[in-house]
Amino acid sequence: MAEITAAMVKELREKTDAPMMECKRALTEAGGDPEKAEEILRVKLGNKASKAASRVAAEGVVAIHISADQKLGAMVEVNCETDFVAKNDDFLALSAKLAEMVATQNPVDVAALSAMSIAGTSVEETRKALVGKIGENISIRRFVRVPAKGALNNYIHGGSKVGVLVDITGGDATLAKDVAMHIAASKPVALSMADVPANLVEKEREIARQKAAESGKPAEIVAKMVEGSAAKFMKEVALLSQPFVKDDKLTIEALMKSKGAAVNEFSLYVVGEGIEKKVTDFAAEVAEAAAAAAR
Repeated sequence: MAEITAAMVKELREKTDAPMMECKRALTEAGGDPEKAEEILRVKLGNKASKAASRVAAEGVVAIHISADQKLGAMVEVNCETDFVAKNDDFLALSAKLAEMVATQNPVDVAALSAMSIAGTSVEETRKALVGKIGENISIRRFVRVPAKGALNNYIHGGSKVGVLVDITGGDATLAKDVAMHIAASKPVALSMADVPANLVEKEREIARQKAAESGKPAEIVAKMVEGSAAKFMKEVALLSQPFVKDDKLTIEALMKSKGAAVNEFSLYVVGEGIEKKVTDFAAEVAEAAAAAAR
């Protein structure tokens, strides 16, 4: 029988997120064959859907659906626990179907989407069945549905980790793709400076106040410094005022004007954004398992 090394256990652990000792047992049962061990784990963990629900799902994909006439689109973020499952065909198929359902059936929220039917089975039951089959927590995190004023275009980046929907009037397909790619790269938070959320601007002002207070300058100068910092922040995070990634001498606003086009709105999703991800200390896990075995 092949020797079961710590490196083999670690690799299987990272692929499947199964407990370390389960990985070791599966490798032993599989005679050291990692692919067979993975299959064994999927079978063994297939009935643990209820336990999976308590685990952090910070990986996943962004799926997008756009109608043939480019007048209606939807984007959904579906999460899982590991990047391995994010590449699973069944997981990807469910994500794509959910994006289509959001566009065509217009649910009001995730709960309403979960109650809808896929081939006679609710989305929620379909999700639970996939959790049981795969052995990982899966969750529908959020979605957006966009009826376009102009034409919808999209861009998916990094193995479906970043998704962009953008509604543009005028221009051509190349311009639309360039703008969508720019949004994915520069990650604006609003269309224009006036649209930047007030809480973000106030947070930037507070940071600037604290920095300016340490300068010892007069109050009126400090106030100007604070407002200058806030204005700079809004310019940096608003799409139209950002320098175009392909030509930083042009802002997006200037680029659109030069093409006789306009951005009506956009949506940007980054998988796992804002979710506290689990960090696994493999060495600590090994030590803890060894101590438990000794006891």
